[in-house]
Amino acid sequence: MKPEYIFESSWEVCNMVGGIYTVLSTRAATLTARHGDKLIFIGPDVWIGKENPYFEEAENPCPGWDEFTQENYGLSIRAGRWKIPGKPLAVLVDFMPLMARKNEIYARMWEDFGVDSLPAYGDYDEASMFGYASGVVVESYFRYFHLKTSQHIVAHFNEWTSSFGAFYVTKNLPFAATLFTTHATSIGRSIAGNNKPLYNYLPEYDGDQMAQELNMVSKHSTEKAAAHVVDCFTTVSDITARECAQLLKKQPDIVTPNGFENDFVPKKTLFPGKRKEARAVLRKVAETLLGYTVAEDALFVATAGRYEYKNKGVDIFIESLKLISEHPGTKKEVVAFVMIPAYIAGMRNDLASALNNPATKLYSWNRFTTHELHDYYHDNVMNAMQWFHFTNMRHEKVKIIFVPSYLNGKDGIFNKTYYELLIGMDLTVFPSYYEPWGYTPLESIAFSVPTITTDLSGFGQWALPLSHSIETGVAVIHRSDYNNSEVAANIGESIRTFAALPGKEREAIRAKAAVIAEEALWKHFIAYYEKAYSIALNKAKERNKK
Repeated sequence: MKPEYIFESSWEVCNMVGGIYTVLSTRAATLTARHGDKLIFIGPDVWIGKENPYFEEAENPCPGWDEFTQENYGLSIRAGRWKIPGKPLAVLVDFMPLMARKNEIYARMWEDFGVDSLPAYGDYDEASMFGYASGVVVESYFRYFHLKTSQHIVAHFNEWTSSFGAFYVTKNLPFAATLFTTHATSIGRSIAGNNKPLYNYLPEYDGDQMAQELNMVSKHSTEKAAAHVVDCFTTVSDITARECAQLLKKQPDIVTPNGFENDFVPKKTLFPGKRKEARAVLRKVAETLLGYTVAEDALFVATAGRYEYKNKGVDIFIESLKLISEHPGTKKEVVAFVMIPAYIAGMRNDLASALNNPATKLYSWNRFTTHELHDYYHDNVMNAMQWFHFTNMRHEKVKIIFVPSYLNGKDGIFNKTYYELLIGMDLTVFPSYYEPWGYTPLESIAFSVPTITTDLSGFGQWALPLSHSIETGVAVIHRSDYNNSEVAANIGESIRTFAALPGKEREAIRAKAAVIAEEALWKHFIAYYEKAYSIALNKAKERNKK
């Protein structure tokens, strides 16, 4: 069965926060080509009073709908276009008016679905009210455009932050097919983030008990309820599917792996120039910061992502660099960039000045960061560099440069986006401990940059049948709860192996990496979503026969 209308809700629609934005925004072009304006994305209107760089309200594609929604539901919506390839229809909803009714809504959710919102704190209220509002938007569209109950309508909700929408549609539009995707279970991420061994003990964990212990009751409760309530429950990788089965007591109906579109990768004719430009910028910043010339054949290595020090494997990456620096066989100079947004006060004015005027004197003690940190002494990356005695002196074979700013092209130092710098790297490392999928290594190979990851990431598990060592484009290192030292050693050996190869062999590996990336395009992965829609529609059809 195929959907006639698809409503997809997420906190990250027209709102870039993390990896889910990449999932939705890259998939949108493929879905829009198939469904046109019958694909409607729903996101939170968190940009009220200021310009949203991801949303275009130039021409209202649904005239009169906003007035109808305001009059009948008391919610303000804006319909327009998401400024991504495919320019899909997007609706932003102001959910704040629902805050006055949150206790009433929570009571209803407890009575109807057993969702326990009493211990809630932090971002739970905003997320829940947005989810509820997104369900209202689906109903409002159905009523205003006079859709029929016999039509194949799919309402898809992503993460616990939109789960209240699944509850609303289930109760108020029972003829619609509902989907819920958990990209990472809230309780699984919490277990990993609290330094508890997740994988060795997974069969022994009880999700409800751990939610009590880790003060995650409400988020876990809404996520678990949504997984059981919807017509089709999905997740993004086999490793997370096992997590869901144990912690949410629900086996996903289907795994929908994350693909991507390569339209952000420069064409072949432009690629060499863009790579050369990126390397020139990286080199200039490195040499200005360090205060000396970097070897012409230095290996540029990077890691990137959210600042989840353990979950993203930043600790292991830095340890592996120390092993390389101490290894007597290390001949090539390595410059490692840790591109992880942190709590910054802004760009370093002395470095910005020195980039334009070499006579400018830098702070003698700081040869590590490109931007000013609010708190140097309690930063994990800074502490790790101190612990392993990195000095960034000329004689050291490995230098580490911490880039703690969002690379959006306006950071004041590089003034290039992450992708514009990624193309200049020789190698990337993402030794994740908790990573349901992992876009960063996939993006890396899309730019023909070989990568090192682990088999605890969804991407790593997907890539294993295609490549397992750095010589074939993607090195997938075995990682468990207790083998950190082994992982660091294996990563160090992979980096040294790659660095020692002749230039022609490294170029051949770059080509192999790009070939693997082609296998993850949405044109290959969209079939999983088509099957998920069919599962949901068939279940809704059977339910409505009763």
